Amino acid sequence: MNIFKMAWRNVWRNTRRTTVTIAAMTLALMVEVLYSGLVLGYFQGLEDDLLDLEVGDVQIFAPDYLDTPSIYSAIQDPVPLLATLNDMGYPACPRLLGGALAAADESSAGVALRGVEVDLEKEVTLIDENVADGVWLDSADKRGVVIGRRLARTLAVEPGDEIVLLTQAADGSIAHDLFRIRGVLLGIADGTDRTAVYMNGEAFRELMEFPEGVHQVIVRRPQDVDLKSAAQAIGQVATGLDVKTWKELMPLVATMLESTRGMIVIIFLVVYIAIAILVLNAMLMAVFERIREFGILKAIGVGPFYVFGLILVEAGIQTLVALFSGLVLALPGMWYLSEVGIDVGSLGGMNVMGLAMRPVWNGIYTLDTVIVPIILLVVIVFCAVLYPALKAALIRPVQAMHHR
Repeated sequence: MNIFKMAWRNVWRNTRRTTVTIAAMTLALMVEVLYSGLVLGYFQGLEDDLLDLEVGDVQIFAPDYLDTPSIYSAIQDPVPLLATLNDMGYPACPRLLGGALAAADESSAGVALRGVEVDLEKEVTLIDENVADGVWLDSADKRGVVIGRRLARTLAVEPGDEIVLLTQAADGSIAHDLFRIRGVLLGIADGTDRTAVYMNGEAFRELMEFPEGVHQVIVRRPQDVDLKSAAQAIGQVATGLDVKTWKELMPLVATMLESTRGMIVIIFLVVYIAIAILVLNAMLMAVFERIREFGILKAIGVGPFYVFGLILVEAGIQTLVALFSGLVLALPGMWYLSEVGIDVGSLGGMNVMGLAMRPVWNGIYTLDTVIVPIILLVVIVFCAVLYPALKAALIRPVQAMHHR
């Protein structure tokens, strides 16, 4: 007997039940494929923004800076280090860090000063592409600054307005100067939004009376080098300095991003368990309706393994139809979510563990986002159909033929 031909006929005996079962599996697969891509896109977007706009892949500090941040804890001669890193294929840029009080009219706020080398910064970060209003820094404009969006609201200022920065310089004197706002940033991260003031490195040095050294070096790694290897290579040239990966600097965020796959699998299991219950019920009904038939098959010499395989093939046929249908229905959604995305509008800039959500939420669809839901669905269906298949295989012919 042709087991596949018999299984195909048995599947469509009860068209309504088969259609409902296949439709449920199809819907579950389609939803899970779209969902996994959305979750991956969300967290990948957070990670990309974190690396491209905030911390880079690796950061280098003076040995005691992270323990006791101070304007005096600096890398004294960064030029040879920067040149070596760039020769190795690791783009790097220095930053100067300090604190101050910013005031505009009757408003004031504590701010974090970030002195940057404008030309080098563009080679390492994408911060210059994330200005919501106005323009990014210009190396020719010493008195121009770019500030975080929430800081702009706190001070009630916009591009073209002026702010006063008041701080204590490195020589112990009181330093103050007037700066003009060139631009206001998009939502990036909570700390940047609330306190960041980006300025030219030369203007920072003049304000803070800090002629030499830098406080931070941000380094990006080549795409074909993993983070651990990159940190080791950088550590070999940054001898005597404190080299930290972004995961070491932000362990909570790193843990959250690394747990993405586990979260996706948990959601898969929750949905697929519901599908498993439906499949189990449908296959049990199919077995109970055909007890006499199985008894006759076994009475004429059909072995239990054949009956067991018959039930598995029937479930497999329904699963294959569902897989094909689910993937076909998911394709338009995958294209739309990856190319167009979801405009979250009012949610754009919402902070998740200090990281701002992008205004447009795009999905990322890779082979894994498709293969994992398929494998899990097949495994769940197989587990669900084992009991009905065993029950059919172990039926005793005499009892089965007298069953009513």
